[in-house]
Amino acid sequence: MSDYLSSENPVVRQIEESLKLTRGLFISSIIIGEPHSGKRTLVRRIFPHLPVVDGSEERELMQMLEREQELIIENFEAIPSPENLDLEGKRIIAIADLEAVPEHYDRLFAFIYHMPPLRERPEDLPALQEHFLNEARRTMQLTGTSDLNLEKLDLSSNFRSFRASIFREALLRELNAAELEEGLLHYFIRTLEGNNAYRENLGLLERPLLKAGLQRYKSQLKLAEVLGINRNTLRKKLHEYRID
Repeated sequence: MSDYLSSENPVVRQIEESLKLTRGLFISSIIIGEPHSGKRTLVRRIFPHLPVVDGSEERELMQMLEREQELIIENFEAIPSPENLDLEGKRIIAIADLEAVPEHYDRLFAFIYHMPPLRERPEDLPALQEHFLNEARRTMQLTGTSDLNLEKLDLSSNFRSFRASIFREALLRELNAAELEEGLLHYFIRTLEGNNAYRENLGLLERPLLKAGLQRYKSQLKLAEVLGINRNTLRKKLHEYRID
């Protein structure tokens, strides 16, 4: 995340407070967890002036360890032989995309913190949704203010997928007819083939039309009237597309 949002999750808040307490101590700590769960953002907020090195850059890492007494090491899991590092007397804050702690980490670090994934932090989702939705509005010049359904947003890759799904949902809700037609045009250019393509692709138009109609009018009778078809035809279509 480009901006830090204070977490309401008790585990994350405890990590933050514990890291703050170590700001004046020359000891080493590591925070582990799934990728894109907010570890780097949190560490850089608490230690904004510490130099940063990537663990995958072994030569640069060793040079920095010789030169610096305080250091943030990102991608610590990429270091080939971390058990051989000498972190004694230094303030090292390491970050690793790991879900389990290797045994030798106990020797290297005084404190080991586990960042919970976003799916285990439901109390953080409303504020994050509003944050990313506002970002989407600014970035894509959207004007809508519709709330998004949290249940439809993607938490599989933590902040990365959550943000991407909010951008996608926000954009889809503001597409006009011409933009929808343009999107379908490019889709059909990529996928149109076979011997029954018209029938096979008809559902792309009919299915969302019927779903939207039921959500809006809450009545098959009213929807049949709006669509200009008889009720039996509507029932047949709903059954064909398995729409309740």
